[in-house]
Amino acid sequence: MGNEIEQKQQLVQCIRMLENASIIDYNGHASIRVNEDNMFINIGSCQRSQLTPEDICTIDFDGNVLDGNGKPPLEFHLHAGIYKARPDVQAIVHAHPKWSTFLTLAGKDYQPVFAQGSLVYPLPLLDSPNSINNPEMSKRLSDTLGDSPAALMKAHGAVTVGKNIVDAFVLINYLEENAYRQYMTLQIGEPYQFSDEEITAARGKLWNENLFKRTWDHFSAKLEAGA
Repeated sequence: MGNEIEQKQQLVQCIRMLENASIIDYNGHASIRVNEDNMFINIGSCQRSQLTPEDICTIDFDGNVLDGNGKPPLEFHLHAGIYKARPDVQAIVHAHPKWSTFLTLAGKDYQPVFAQGSLVYPLPLLDSPNSINNPEMSKRLSDTLGDSPAALMKAHGAVTVGKNIVDAFVLINYLEENAYRQYMTLQIGEPYQFSDEEITAARGKLWNENLFKRTWDHFSAKLEAGA
């Protein structure tokens, strides 16, 4: 029971930090795998900025509510499909961040222009703006994602996965910061793209549990400060 409470609180913290960072707004959701059949996920009707553990429900991969005070988001299929296809994934974030979505609207490929942004490169793209609210779209997304840590969805948003919710949180922040830098550079010229050697070096240095925790703590402190 103690571990469940801790996971729900961590999920709440993740979503509130993403809302505070303008990556999640009145939509968007995150989940943590409970076991091979169930997950924790925020209820669809909750206010992300005011989320509490009471807004986290437990559902099975068919969307049946096993515990909680509301229904899951319509896109619970997104989470269920990835968990079924990827036994290694223990947590998922789906959001509608603006800068990376702008790139998909313009038909611009995501380029690694920021060291941390290279951790999700190459970034596969689901070539559809449709919501992932049925098993067919979920299958399309999980096929697109493959064994990658993240994917973009055309004119829609992004998804990141990880071995825990910290990973998924950090990666969507890195993804969006990279997209912001790429977008802004495109206003004045052609962005510098990291070479294969630079990408390899960045991954070796930055894919680090302690650095991920430091990134999480940075956003946590900003949330607590009301920034």
